[in-house]
This record gives sequence, structure tokens and C-alpha cells, in this order.
Amino acid sequence: MATKKFAVILSGCGVFDGSEIHEATLTLLAISKLGCEYEMFAPDMEQHHVINHLSGEVMNEKRNVLVEAARIARGNIMPLQKLNMSNFDALIIPGGYGAAKNLSTFAFDGENMKVLPELEKVILDAAKQGKVIGALCIAPAILAKVLGNVALTIGNDINVAKTLEKFGANHVNTSHTEVAIDTENKIVTTPCYMLDSSIAQIYEGIENAIRTMLKLMI
Repeated sequence: MATKKFAVILSGCGVFDGSEIHEATLTLLAISKLGCEYEMFAPDMEQHHVINHLSGEVMNEKRNVLVEAARIARGNIMPLQKLNMSNFDALIIPGGYGAAKNLSTFAFDGENMKVLPELEKVILDAAKQGKVIGALCIAPAILAKVLGNVALTIGNDINVAKTLEKFGANHVNTSHTEVAIDTENKIVTTPCYMLDSSIAQIYEGIENAIRTMLKLMI
């Protein structure tokens, strides 16, 4: 059987303005541990803003999402525009505010959010090709906006869940390490840091998600 290959989409580097680093790194670990391969992608664009992760304050500087994501990828990353889902078995998007600030405008616009056009195209291509799609933490909001009538989770935050349901999604409440599975649409989601979690719980949830995604590929 051919090795399964995941496309991992990053949104910068750092929980408050990019990809959540634990989630991103543990996603790569789980994929590798389970005998699969991955390639990383991020949009080549200026990120919404830069946050001082020590103070929480906005910094007066500009950074590029792809350049920042390259920190996590150790430089081995490609622009999102070059992602062709025909070359992959699955797509997964780690969380962090970058998913809600750079990949979409969910953090600012809520139910009126917009999704980055090149990401929307990738998600729609993946769905059309029957590829498995995974999302962690707040990233399922993007799937809800793009795909509409799908089952997914962001944990148990009532207000966020109600917003996703306005997109037509069916929200499934989950706790630590649990996954929501939409078998028909091949979508797997887990809440990660949407809940107050330990890093061990984060990894267990992500590994459960990757294992579930692999089962949906059969």
C-alpha cells in the first residue's frame, strides 16, 4: 500500500497571530509516527498583525505568513498557491488565531467571515476529489464556512458553535482528546486548545484525529 500523504496548512508562527505551535508540531509528529508523509504550505501574504506573545500587545511591525510559518517547517514549506490536492490523500489545518486572522476573518467578522480565496479553492478541491479533511481547534470554523452542511467540533463553546451552525454546519460537542467524525464528507475535527488542555491531551487528540483520517482513506 502506498504511503499516505498529508498537506498541512500553516497560518504563521505563534498562537496569537499564526499557527498554534504545539498543534502544528504535534500534527507533524502524529503523521510521521503513524507511517505517513507530509508537506507544509502557507499563504505568501502579510499577516493581519504581529502580537508580542509575552505581553499580548500588538507590535508595530509587519511579518509575512509564509516566512513565519517557515520557522515551524524548518524552511521546508511552499506557498499555498502551489498546493495541488491531486498529489495528496488528505488535508489538515492546525489551529491558532492565524486560522481566524490570516486564513480567514473569523476573529473579526464572526458569522460574516470571509475565507482566503486560495484556501477556499484548496478545500473545495479536496472535497470534490473525496480527500479526507482535518481541522484542529478553531480551524473547523473555516470548514463550516466553506462547506456548510458538515459535522464538526470546536469543543463545547456555545457561542462559537451557534455561529458555525449559522453556516449550516452540525456542531458536535466534544471533550479533551475526542474527535468528531463526518463519515459522509470525510471530515475529522478535534478541539485541542479550544479547551483548557495539557500538551499531552493535545497530542492524544491530534493522534486520534490522524488515526481516524487514515481509516476514512480506506
